[in-house]
Amino acid sequence: MAATALVNIGTLVTNDATLGNGTLGVIENAALIFEGEQITWVGPATEAPIADQRIDLAGRAVLPGFVDSHAHLMFAGDRSAEFAARMAGSPYHAGGIRSTVAMTRAASDAQLQENLTRLVNELYSTGITTFETKSGYGLTVADESRALAIASTITPETTYLGAHVVPAEFADDPAGYVDLVTHEMLTACAPHAKWIDVFCDRGAFDGDQARAILRAGIDQGLMARVHANQLQAGPGIQVAVEMNAASADHCTHLTDTDIELLAGSNTVATLLPGAEFATRSPYPDARRLLDAGATVAIATDCNPGSSFTTSMPFCIALAVREMRLTPDEAVWSATLGGARALRRTDIGRITVGARADILALNAPSHVHLAYRPGVDLTHQVWVGGRAHRVAS
Repeated sequence: MAATALVNIGTLVTNDATLGNGTLGVIENAALIFEGEQITWVGPATEAPIADQRIDLAGRAVLPGFVDSHAHLMFAGDRSAEFAARMAGSPYHAGGIRSTVAMTRAASDAQLQENLTRLVNELYSTGITTFETKSGYGLTVADESRALAIASTITPETTYLGAHVVPAEFADDPAGYVDLVTHEMLTACAPHAKWIDVFCDRGAFDGDQARAILRAGIDQGLMARVHANQLQAGPGIQVAVEMNAASADHCTHLTDTDIELLAGSNTVATLLPGAEFATRSPYPDARRLLDAGATVAIATDCNPGSSFTTSMPFCIALAVREMRLTPDEAVWSATLGGARALRRTDIGRITVGARADILALNAPSHVHLAYRPGVDLTHQVWVGGRAHRVAS
């Protein structure tokens, strides 16, 4: 395979402290080489071996591609009117999901595929090179399974979220819906999914329901994730840690006990600043989580109702400004933190043997991601060694 060298890198974030300075393992005046899908050499530019192709980055910063470990891309329709009402003072509640359910059920496979493709291209354009996506807007056996079947053609990180909310037709029989989610729907969806998720919060599913749903999925070979404590403090964090979930996502309302549980577990606290921004909700204090020793990730939570963004740089800037992360911590959380939330060791870092998922910025440092909010700083993105965007 031909070797490609990226040279004249101003600041290289490796996420390996043994390779460079600080937690991010920063190397100044760096180079890297990849062959096919893998990185094969990383180090100072003056020591770079000869490669078949040489790309001069003219002092630009390079970092691992972002890892978006929480997104809802399988949907149809628009909820901009709901957003406008919320900005005018209406409170956010989980019931808005049902309006997207109706539009998604009415959409054709082709329409769902077209919307997914559009959003994935947006993700790539902001530097996201690995992403997870969930079902959860069909809430019937046929609609949940088709959403996952379509999504699985685009990403291996697919999540069965039949337990998003109880659909209208089961409003008087939530136990019957839990039974559907844990039996017939699970059987149809498991072949297309890697993960199982449950919205354990007010207006969705309680702790006992969440445990039953996650156990059923684990028994079918799926791994657990949990929507936890977005709307209020509750059992979500406890359930996530108890079930050894890879991540507890949102973590907006945390007690001291919740933080202790996360810090003492393998469960990543995935923060979704776009959701707080779009719902005018309080931001979680990431500083408390980090100081306690918890692992933190940042994800976009791209969805049509409460966080309709595909921009990881936007989420990084929010995390720095509103969640008290430093720029270095935010970049780590959006790269290696996301990889840990997906229990992946091949992404989120620029080291020998890692996947060649690489982001070059039109900036001399990764700090500019928070320093210049709202500015498109993407110069070039490589996904598995293939260029997906080249700036003019």
